Amino acid sequence: MEAIVLGGGEEAWARKYGVRSKALVPYRGRPMAEWVLSALQEAGLSAIYVGENPGLAPSPRLTLPDTGSLLGNLEAALGHAEGRVLVATADLPHLSPEAVRFVLEKAPEAALVYPIVPKGAVEARFPHTRRTYARLREGVFTGGNLLLLHKELFFQALPLAQRVVALRKKPWALARLIGWDILLKLLLGRLTLPELEARAKRILGVEARALITPYPEVGVDVDREEDLVS
Repeated sequence: MEAIVLGGGEEAWARKYGVRSKALVPYRGRPMAEWVLSALQEAGLSAIYVGENPGLAPSPRLTLPDTGSLLGNLEAALGHAEGRVLVATADLPHLSPEAVRFVLEKAPEAALVYPIVPKGAVEARFPHTRRTYARLREGVFTGGNLLLLHKELFFQALPLAQRVVALRKKPWALARLIGWDILLKLLLGRLTLPELEARAKRILGVEARALITPYPEVGVDVDREEDLVS
């Protein structure tokens, strides 16, 4: 299995460090992307990197230019990968090889596997970080920044994924797509993981599963400059 590391995009606050992408902002003496690449390499994965590469180490197998969009970058990278791949964002400086191995070993067979992290695990290790959480019947979780997917099935779901991204700033249209019944249960804390997975499958047309992981570093990324001190 290979990994895809998404390091594109530009952040205004990153310019303070002489770079455009937050993936290249230094964290403990190294660009954030290098911490991700190191964790993946130690877990036994080679990587395809999308974004500016000024000589990152360990060196990815292949570097591709930023297309200007998240889905565009993922689609470009998948054109150079085969079968099942692990996708990671480049702003996960806390990522560990143990967390990567957990996801690889525990992931169920599905076209798409999305790790989620219990709120308690995040707050125990990163008490000052700010995350967005969802309350499900099984507990309170934040989403991870890793994703396991099958290349062929991703392209099957790509048109719908593009539609979801296009609607991200139109909450009412997005709500209609997801379903008011699911949203109401989510707001009331009554939604279960199996219900959420079933709706994702119905929307995307492929099997989608969540993976509860005890490793908070999977879900703690760097969105703002103040996150660098976490």
